[in-house]
Amino acid sequence: MVAGRPVVITRPVKQGVLFQQRLSQAGLTGVLFPLLEIAELPDKTALLASLARLDSYAMVAFVSPNAIDHYVAHVQSWPKQVDIAVMGAGGVAALQAYGGKLQGVRIISPTNALKTDSETLLEELDLQRLAEKRVLIVRGQSGREFLADALRNHAVLVDQLPAYVRSEPVFDAQRQQQLQELLRQQAIWVITSSEALRTLHSWIGLLDEDIIVANMQRQQIVVPHQRIAETAQQLGFHSITLTGSGDEQLLVALQSQI
Repeated sequence: MVAGRPVVITRPVKQGVLFQQRLSQAGLTGVLFPLLEIAELPDKTALLASLARLDSYAMVAFVSPNAIDHYVAHVQSWPKQVDIAVMGAGGVAALQAYGGKLQGVRIISPTNALKTDSETLLEELDLQRLAEKRVLIVRGQSGREFLADALRNHAVLVDQLPAYVRSEPVFDAQRQQQLQELLRQQAIWVITSSEALRTLHSWIGLLDEDIIVANMQRQQIVVPHQRIAETAQQLGFHSITLTGSGDEQLLVALQSQI
């Protein structure tokens, strides 16, 4: 616990378990409370078809570790001339699981460990070299358009490919009870997506108890990006800690509160 309070991990289960292990190694205890679920596409026709033309791309950009897991797993051997771009340390770590397929492949990611997102990735790209060439962006079924729009503005030919389905978990009786307990304990919530934060806010509203809603305002939210911090403010959260990007920065912020 941090100062006797639970650290709530709201990521999808796979990433949540990994971060829980990181917390344990740092002497902290995390509670899994996923606010997003990740599932396979119901129809992989387009995804599998893209593998046949993978070598026609100058670069493939993955928006998240989930995008990596749901695409690279289907690749037999990655073409060495096709660069890979990822948003940050989480993406680099996810690629390590497929190292045997990626020998000799150039991996591009933001060099500023304190800020890793589409904007900082764009700063690392050789946009003149990519002009008039094809780039594939692998993502969920929806997401930000910043990177695709920015690349197109530099004459890059962009394809976007959904690789997985992101959804809100079912807010069943067990989750309702767990949420009420966490709210009463004034937990520290690690929120790494605005979508997850909106789900939390929605679920709290469904509890329909004045004491629970009041407790919401006293929850501490730890976020790694300004956009998420702004969303938290808009939704009525009062105690918001903005860290640098990446798990290391989140851990430093949590440890500082012991």
